[in-house]
Amino acid sequence: MDKLYWLDQIKLQDRAKVGDKAFYLSRIMQRGYPVVPGFVVSAEILRQFLENLNSSESLVADLPHSSLHLDVANWRQLQQVAGRLRQEILTATVPQQWVSTIFQAAKEWQTSCLILRPTLSISNATPGIKNISGLLESVFCQCEPEAIAWALKRTWSQIFRARSLLYWQRAGINLQQINLAVLVQPVENAIASGLLKANSSGWEIEATWGLGVAIALGEVQPDIYYIQQATGVVLEQHLGNKMLAYGVNDAAPEAFSQPIPNSVLTPDHLSLSTYVLPEAQQEQYALQEEYLQQIIALGTQLVSELGKTFTIKWTIAQQTTSNKLYITQASSPQSVIPHGQFIRGLGAAGGRVVANALVIPHSQQKPEQLPKGVILVVPTITPDWLPLLHQVAGIITEQGGLTSHAAILARELRITAVVNATSATTLIQTGERLLLDGDRGEVYRIKGDSKEEIEKEREEKLLSLHHPNPKAPYPTFTSHLPMIATQLLVNLSQSSLIEQVQSFPVDGVGLLRSELMVLNILDGQHPNSWILGGRQAELLELWSEQIMQFARAFAPRPVFYRSLDWRSQDLPSLSDNLESSPQSMLGERGTFSYLRNPVVFELELQALARVQQAGYSNVNLLLPFVRTVEEFVFCRRKVEQALLTEVSQFQLWMMAEVPSVLFLLPEYVKAGAAGISIGTNDLTQLLLGVDREQGQLAKVFNERHPAVMGAIAQLIQMAKSAGIPCSICGQAPALYPEIIDKLVEWGITSISVEPEAVERTYQAIARAEQRLILAAARRKLQ
Repeated sequence: MDKLYWLDQIKLQDRAKVGDKAFYLSRIMQRGYPVVPGFVVSAEILRQFLENLNSSESLVADLPHSSLHLDVANWRQLQQVAGRLRQEILTATVPQQWVSTIFQAAKEWQTSCLILRPTLSISNATPGIKNISGLLESVFCQCEPEAIAWALKRTWSQIFRARSLLYWQRAGINLQQINLAVLVQPVENAIASGLLKANSSGWEIEATWGLGVAIALGEVQPDIYYIQQATGVVLEQHLGNKMLAYGVNDAAPEAFSQPIPNSVLTPDHLSLSTYVLPEAQQEQYALQEEYLQQIIALGTQLVSELGKTFTIKWTIAQQTTSNKLYITQASSPQSVIPHGQFIRGLGAAGGRVVANALVIPHSQQKPEQLPKGVILVVPTITPDWLPLLHQVAGIITEQGGLTSHAAILARELRITAVVNATSATTLIQTGERLLLDGDRGEVYRIKGDSKEEIEKEREEKLLSLHHPNPKAPYPTFTSHLPMIATQLLVNLSQSSLIEQVQSFPVDGVGLLRSELMVLNILDGQHPNSWILGGRQAELLELWSEQIMQFARAFAPRPVFYRSLDWRSQDLPSLSDNLESSPQSMLGERGTFSYLRNPVVFELELQALARVQQAGYSNVNLLLPFVRTVEEFVFCRRKVEQALLTEVSQFQLWMMAEVPSVLFLLPEYVKAGAAGISIGTNDLTQLLLGVDREQGQLAKVFNERHPAVMGAIAQLIQMAKSAGIPCSICGQAPALYPEIIDKLVEWGITSISVEPEAVERTYQAIARAEQRLILAAARRKLQ
């Protein structure tokens, strides 16, 4: 456990780590409001705990990477699975160092009782997801190491309750999207506790004696006060039915102490007690007038922070010198960032960044250059934008899905990005200050004023810490990685990343995207323009040098260079003065374009030949979007004419992304295909009939669809039968690590992913291989 996140120190970039509940409280506390102190055990700790369960159960062994696709309609199965998962967590051991860290921090409060509040955030949540705080309940415990460990496990285990699993699946939430942190706070005896529910039509205050547990459990009917929001006048008040109250056990009246009900999550029943109220007290309102007015005044102040609709939970703590009103929880359907309004899209590249917006609407041409450090807001991004993107701090597009060009470019360049943000160019104005959250897929508008100087300073620090420099170092890998048999490769296109990536634990480059690589040298002109302008020799020199940088860095590891795969609409600013079909979703792309105009393809082959002549024999050729055997044969002959096959190590591969390859692979092998690489992005869109650039169809574009997974399984089996290697280089393994189990089981030769996904893919391959070994050993023992 690296650190605890104290409420008074939580920053904007910590939101996914600490969850929404703690984040809301921290923002209010840091603005001077009376919030019960606390610290957060981050969501990363739960992930570490689940990864180290060391369970032999296949269902549990891959947590938190599995998505647990259950048949939730089968209630018995759902209950069994939920019970098994929770039992695994409850019987596991929390590392002593974690427990000690929490205990030592909590001791500062000099309290005998703690409350552990689940605080949740959902990465890439879709707009339809409702408030899910009711799924998870707070846990009380004594401030003792064993009780803390038990309470922590009880809190974590709630995401695997049957009703939770049912909700996750019906809401389309995978376990990988769930960030569950735990807010730890002291519990003091309270004179009264309750809620303030505010909306534009009026306010409602609920109150009961003692701690607010009684209201949460429905064991009392609280006092109700109806308040006129504009004036703070009490319009009505109704006495509730309050027979009992809750208090901290060591201070509750022993004469009336009763065991706490089983309906409350209490790992240690000694932490709280119930006590029956005297009849005279039952007939009194729980709130004295002075405290009622304090709550009304507090609510009036919070309108400026949370808007007109919000809910807070409050308590009047019973302290030695004087009683004090505290906020224990705050929630709002609006942003709690001051004056923040947000646009929601799809989180395409993670991280958070604060910067000024630069809006380029559809009617405006792509500029020749962009200011450094802005958040670019555009309808869509095509590959020819790449040279400009090195300067930007973030990207927002109105169109596109997780496999769109904008998403792929942003992930490789490590630029925070949100795609499919509807009407972003209309809602956002150039110069507005934005917080871009690529993990949650949200865009916040921040409007500072003279009272916001501290906040502005924090924003500037956030920007400097998170400016996405493509040369910024990736996290270093540990030297204790397990051995894996499946080859792990990396997808690249930018030579600026070579220095960082060449030391990764990878077996080579599985996909060198030529179309993105050469955009950095084309100077805004199509290759045909260079050739027609008599600059072919100059372009050949630049092209071969680009390829050679990758060959040199990764030698003797293989580099699979994929030749150009451009559609005319991908390069609107690079006119080649040739006929095109800009309205076509597919365009004249891949090897078909080589038949139509072979000049540029021949130049690529000359560049590869120069790399061979320089002494590098580790570069292979990967043909894109092959539609027919005739196209492949045409390309193979061009390769032979370029003398590339004279180097014995050279291999000619093809992408398996057009569905016809499922029927023609044996013919391709006969024609000379030495291997295939499955492109899941195009294979998915062609099998399901969904344009990968359309973000509104993100739920339909499902690379885990049975049809897609069936096609992948068939391609792997056909490659094995033909005796050729089969790789996979689309986004599917990086976006959905749980499918790696199946890929390894089916016999995939290699998996190639973006640099940011290398570590988690490596671990997923290791787990998959270990499970296969364990299953084989068990079969031998039977």
